[in-house]
Amino acid sequence: MRLERLATRITQDHPDTDLPTARRTIGQAAAFLAASTALPGAQLSPSKAVDAGWHTFILHTVDYAEFCERVAGRFIHHVPTPNAETDKESAAARTRTLDAITAAGYRIDHDLWPDTAKMGNCSQCHAGCSDSPNSGTK
Repeated sequence: MRLERLATRITQDHPDTDLPTARRTIGQAAAFLAASTALPGAQLSPSKAVDAGWHTFILHTVDYAEFCERVAGRFIHHVPTPNAETDKESAAARTRTLDAITAAGYRIDHDLWPDTAKMGNCSQCHAGCSDSPNSGTK
């Protein structure tokens, strides 16, 4: 029930996102949150898509607060950080984050964690366009 509410909200706020992708986004946001509490101070950073899922989750305060208490034993605050100054910093944050999620026992949905260093100026959140670095075509 919670997943469907959150996924539906994502599709309303991001009309280019379909319901199955929105569900996956919420799942990855939950995995990110769980991993970030397992490694405090690790300077983890969500992808654009996962951050949108986190923002959606926060809007549902009762559900979000209950999740935080269950997973972390405390409320997990969203503290925006500046974008990485360089592609190298961004790549390092991405690697740290994906490693932390995997170490916490969660599966990575790579379509929602694109390697921005390989994407050039593409601003998409997931594979789908013909020149996507995740689609295998150019």
